[in-house]
Amino acid sequence: MQFFGGSSLTSVAPEASPAPAAPPGTGTGANAQVLYVFNRNGVCLLYREWHRPLRTLDPTQDHKLMFGLLFSLRSFTAKIDPITAEKGNLGVPLLPGQGCSFYSFKTNTYKLNFMESPSGIKLILITHPRTGDQRDSLKHIYNLYVEYVVKNPLYTSGTPIK
Repeated sequence: MQFFGGSSLTSVAPEASPAPAAPPGTGTGANAQVLYVFNRNGVCLLYREWHRPLRTLDPTQDHKLMFGLLFSLRSFTAKIDPITAEKGNLGVPLLPGQGCSFYSFKTNTYKLNFMESPSGIKLILITHPRTGDQRDSLKHIYNLYVEYVVKNPLYTSGTPIK
């Protein structure tokens, strides 16, 4: 597993099965497989999938596991941050923007790209493992969310986006 956003940790063995060849356009964000949008309370506001060959969980369980993964990774990266002197307790909720942040991690089958806004909105984009940095794409998606969802007078905050 490789983390980006400071230091990097690698735990994938070199002899692990290689990732499939990257499809054309891997640096442009054209390989999105799944998109999640969560609010600060863990409610999944939006879920879209374009390419997910294996579905093993029901959507509610999938959303809970994804939010739990993000909660744990944020807490873990804040705890092992080599720069910040004050370390909070592992598992304690962090405020948006607090602690060391991670941007993505990669396995041999996918890459999870993450962005959290100052308001606590969490965007997760799962892509092909050889896809480049998606921070700009996630910022663009967030800007679209603000423009077309938050500013929409018919939208009720905290409800799933339709």
